[in-house]
Amino acid sequence: MKYTEMEKKWQKKWDETGVFNAEPNDRKKFFIIFAYPGISGFLHVGHMRGFTYADVIARYKRMNNFNVLFPAGFHASGLPSI
Repeated sequence: MKYTEMEKKWQKKWDETGVFNAEPNDRKKFFIIFAYPGISGFLHVGHMRGFTYADVIARYKRMNNFNVLFPAGFHASGLPSI
C-alpha cells in the first residue's frame, strides 16, 4: 500500500467536497475551558465537579444559540494535556 498516493487521493477529495470549510454564521461566540487535575495528587469528586460545571454551561449556551467552543483535551493554558 502506498500511503503517499492514498493521502493525495483523500486530500483531493476533501478539497473538492469542502469538508474542512467552516460555515460562517452570525451567532454569538462563547469559549469555555476548565483546568485538568494535576498529576501530583489523587483524583477525587472535586475534579469531576469542575468539568461538570464547564460542560453544563457549554450545553446551556448551545441551547441558547451560542456558537460554543469547548476544547476538551486542553489545559487552561491552551496547551494539549492528553
